Amino acid sequence: MRKKIQNLMGELHGFLILWMTQSFSQLGSSMTSFALIIWSYQEKGSALTTALLSVCSYAPYVVMSILSGALSDRWNKKITMLACDSFAACSTVAILVLLQMNKLEIWHLYCLNALNGLMNTIQQPASDVVISLLTPSRHYQKASGMRSFSNSLVNILTPVFAAALLAWFGIQAVIAFDLFTFFIAFVSLLFFVKVPKIPHQEKREESVLQSAKSGLLYLKKNRGILDLILFLAAINLTASVYNAAFPAMVLSREGGGEAALGIVNTTMGIALLIGSAVASALPAPESRVRMVCNTLLLSMGTENFILAFGKTVPIWCIGVVLGWICIPIMNANLDVILRSKIPLSMQGRVYSARNTLQFFTIPVGYFLGGWLVDRVFEPFMASQSGDSFLTVLFGGGKGSGAALLFFILAVFGTLTCLIFRRDRHIWELERQKSEKN
Repeated sequence: MRKKIQNLMGELHGFLILWMTQSFSQLGSSMTSFALIIWSYQEKGSALTTALLSVCSYAPYVVMSILSGALSDRWNKKITMLACDSFAACSTVAILVLLQMNKLEIWHLYCLNALNGLMNTIQQPASDVVISLLTPSRHYQKASGMRSFSNSLVNILTPVFAAALLAWFGIQAVIAFDLFTFFIAFVSLLFFVKVPKIPHQEKREESVLQSAKSGLLYLKKNRGILDLILFLAAINLTASVYNAAFPAMVLSREGGGEAALGIVNTTMGIALLIGSAVASALPAPESRVRMVCNTLLLSMGTENFILAFGKTVPIWCIGVVLGWICIPIMNANLDVILRSKIPLSMQGRVYSARNTLQFFTIPVGYFLGGWLVDRVFEPFMASQSGDSFLTVLFGGGKGSGAALLFFILAVFGTLTCLIFRRDRHIWELERQKSEKN
């Protein structure tokens, strides 16, 4: 057993260094985002205002992703990641300076989030390819499970650490910790991670637009992967409306507040942590497609219904456990499907096309979620009498409109899963042989 572990550590040496240091940096970034969400909601008290922070992050990411993969395939992956991380750190420094001068405004955060989103557009496909290069194909599921594990741990620690630093030292301390984690990740990637070259990569003289087009053409010819991506796009629409509405509901509901939001987010992180451990330990399933479909159906068919009718922290915690515990298993199987089906030489371009198609619904969902809560569902529920049917089901006061929205999301998400489960092109992926690198 000891020798087996040593061999595994040797095979994943580069990946482990990158994974641990980037996860540490992700913790710092997540703590800053958490603190800024609380700051913005306290400043404006609007779900839409807070949701627009995510819209500004995702909009440039989605719009430019189609071109970024072509650039990523041409550029040095390691230098690309270092440059993008450095730009993000400069944005964090700018926020710290504005805070110190007492001049930070919401529109500053919108602009900086948009610029960071643009950098993520270029960094993400480079990072995806680097992980494929550092990880032997037989360890793809294990690596994906480990990444889900670290993401889950970040979700657990973020509200705890951020809330503690906010209470004791203020938001400046959170940002300072973020910059420290960036420094660790930057130095580790620069000096201790050797990124191998893509084997048998052909030199291409095609333009950036032609390269981007080739990624779309690959998806057009591989209908199963395309339909799977569109399935996730529909799920992301539901999830992003949820993400926009959830903080507003918990922060404004009776029995809610900052502490309640921290408890529920921590519970979500624990559920993801357990799911990640299971994803890393599970053997390869007979059908990865079935695993993706079933885990998403469980998530969509439980959490939003429970959040819609629940009015206390324990009930909300049960909802997020059922909604998130199987997501790492879904992600691990989806990751293996994509990495094993798409050739390494095409991954940058195809992943970028995937990012545009799969994630374009996220900024739309965040905007819709904030707008629907502020302008539609909260006013609608406020107009209901105290003994009306809807008030009995979803409660009264601020936050009841978000609860009604969660019920609609539950129905929409469940129907999405049932419809795509019947897509024959997705199931054909089970019968196709994996592409050779």
